[in-house]
Order: sequence, then structure tokens, then C-alpha cells
Amino acid sequence: MSPKKAKANSHPARILIVDDHPLVRSGLSELISDEPTLEVCGEAAEAGEALQLVNSTKPDLVVVDISLKSGNGIELIKRIKSRQPKIKMLVSSMHDENLYAQRALNAGAMGYVNKQEATEKVVEAILHVLRGEIFLSPAMRERLLHRLVRDPNALNQSPVETLSDRELEVFQQIGTGLTTRQIAKEMHLSAKTIETYREHIKTKLSIDTAAELSRHAVQWVLENG
Repeated sequence: MSPKKAKANSHPARILIVDDHPLVRSGLSELISDEPTLEVCGEAAEAGEALQLVNSTKPDLVVVDISLKSGNGIELIKRIKSRQPKIKMLVSSMHDENLYAQRALNAGAMGYVNKQEATEKVVEAILHVLRGEIFLSPAMRERLLHRLVRDPNALNQSPVETLSDRELEVFQQIGTGLTTRQIAKEMHLSAKTIETYREHIKTKLSIDTAAELSRHAVQWVLENG
């Protein structure tokens, strides 16, 4: 059998889309479906639904946004990776690549594409990741290479970059105006745990008061979407 014929008879790669915006899911689904080697096997708006679809649809790759209707994309990647390590994952998000790309890779994703890029980039990124390749923007690749050959502390990291994934999620939730109890409910954690995260954030960002923390968080959310 010739290589061309073998490729024609192979099954399209199954793609699961996880994004809390219906229009974004619809657009991605249409874009992916236009590629003959790909097919969309499901769509989800939040983490719980995504985990159910991972089990029922057996995707080859999951496209994940950072901010979800319920849950967080980075934590979802970790959960999928722990349950189904063979599934490949790609982050597609509006969030700053400099802040989230390395976190996504550390969690288990193999690529990061910004939604502000041309839509064709998403399919390009999916095909790269399906081949087992890391997909990042040239600027981000350069940044990570510098981190490999130099002391990470020598780079000008912003204080927010020093936050853990959970601390960053709490910081973002504070910036959207949620109270400690609301954040605890959203993240399925105790209020005491959220208070501990708040104290860690204040220490890392050299912030003294709750009001100052709220101001910093709101400003960060406004600047980073």
C-alpha cells in the first residue's frame, strides 16, 4: 500500500475543544473540521464536563483555554495528564503567553497559541502537537531557551510570575471581585485554604493589606484580560 493511500485510509485525529465561550467553540470547531486529518469529537465549557468527555470520547488532543466557566485550564491539564497521560494538550488563550506558556508546559500541555494570532495558527499548532512537537511562538521559545542556559533568577521576572498556579488562580479571582468564600466555592477549597493563599500572595508581591491586594489584583485583571 502506498504512503498516500495509507494516509487516506487512516482515521482523522479526534479533537476535544474546552472553552467557555460558545462562539469561540463554534469557530474552532468549524476551523478544525475543515482540516481533513482532524475531526471534533466534543466540546465543553467547564472542567467537569471536559473530564467526562475525555472519558467518553477518547480524544487524541484537547484544546484548552485558561479561563473556564467552572475550573481552571492549568488544573484541568494536570488532571487529564494524571488520568490519561497519552492524550496530547494544547492551550489556546487570550492570556499573556509570557506568564502562562511555561505553566501550561509544566502542567503537561505541549503547546500554547494566543487567540490573537491568525486563526490558521490553531490548526498549525494542533498538527505540530499531534506529531509530538512543542508549539510556541518564536519569542516564547527564545525566552525559554534563555531560561535553560542562564540562571532563571537573572531574568527580569515580574513578581506575579513567582506565584504558584493555585496562587495565580486565586489572585485572578480576587481581581474579578470575588470574596474569599466565593473563591473557595469556585475552586472547591475551604475558605481557610484561600486565606492561606492570600497571605502567600501578599508576601510574594510585597503587599501589606487586603485592600492593596485587591487593587493590585483588579489592575492585573484589567491589563491581562
